[in-house]
Amino acid sequence: MNRIAGTLLILSCLLHAADDRLVFSGKSGPGKGKRIVLISGDEEYRSEQALPQLAKILSAQHGFDCTVLFALDPDGTINPTRQDNIAGLETVDSADLLILLMRFRDLPDSQMKHIVDYVEAGRPIVGLRTATHAFELKSSPTYRRYSWNSKEWDGGFGRQVLGETWINHHGRHKVQSTRGIFVPGQEGHPILRGIRSGDIWVPTDVYTVRQPLPDVQPLVLGAVLESMDPASSPAAGKQNEPMMPVAWTKSYKGGRIFTTTMGSAQDLANEGFRRLVVNACYWALGMERRIPARAKVDLVGPYVPVPFGFGGYQKGLRPDSLR
Repeated sequence: MNRIAGTLLILSCLLHAADDRLVFSGKSGPGKGKRIVLISGDEEYRSEQALPQLAKILSAQHGFDCTVLFALDPDGTINPTRQDNIAGLETVDSADLLILLMRFRDLPDSQMKHIVDYVEAGRPIVGLRTATHAFELKSSPTYRRYSWNSKEWDGGFGRQVLGETWINHHGRHKVQSTRGIFVPGQEGHPILRGIRSGDIWVPTDVYTVRQPLPDVQPLVLGAVLESMDPASSPAAGKQNEPMMPVAWTKSYKGGRIFTTTMGSAQDLANEGFRRLVVNACYWALGMERRIPARAKVDLVGPYVPVPFGFGGYQKGLRPDSLR
């Protein structure tokens, strides 16, 4: 075999080995040399669309190296309803930051170990929307305490690591949307840099959290709006008395944690929300001094997110379909 043929064979093998994930190499920017792994896997909020777009923004505009992982069927197609398989989790071992948008995953021990080892080492995490109830481990006695409804480890991964687990919908799902209002006194937090109170509007509803959240610093409160129209008024009555936190920071074993209960693929269409998440990535990595006055968060390429809801995901897609 000549040298050219050998090189082509090696490249072919490398491409085949990585066809279960998306990889975006950062070219230049403050994030150059930092590795972010984004894990999708939810049946409702189109994480398989949101996280590739977020990875493109972080890579193309900020220089981070990003790898996006998916729930896959044996034939390599993306299936968000498959709860027991996320390919490529070994990439978590060398990540500098983990971004999660998962829901009720029942992963085998061999896959969970990569996530648990990362978490317990006190490394940084950004959790979006259903990451508060990322795991429902029915088949794993080893890591069962990570389940969202754990009694052994109250609230599991969601409450203990991210700050809260799944409680309930506070706004009316698919009827009332959310406007982000800054917590008084937190306006100068680096995660909120370049955003004004009220800039963030998302079609997902506010989640219930138990207040006060222990060891948590709320940054953004969710005003429940009367309708799905971003111009609608706040709902009257107890839904906004008081408003629920929808974005906060905390730490776990020394690692910086940012959590927001916003985060569907449609939410990412809002510039203020994109800036919030990008800023949070800088902060989680200890790079808050490098957060621009107004971070560039333009959408990269076409982005037409499928509306959230069960059963409506695009079937037959493979990771490379979302490049």
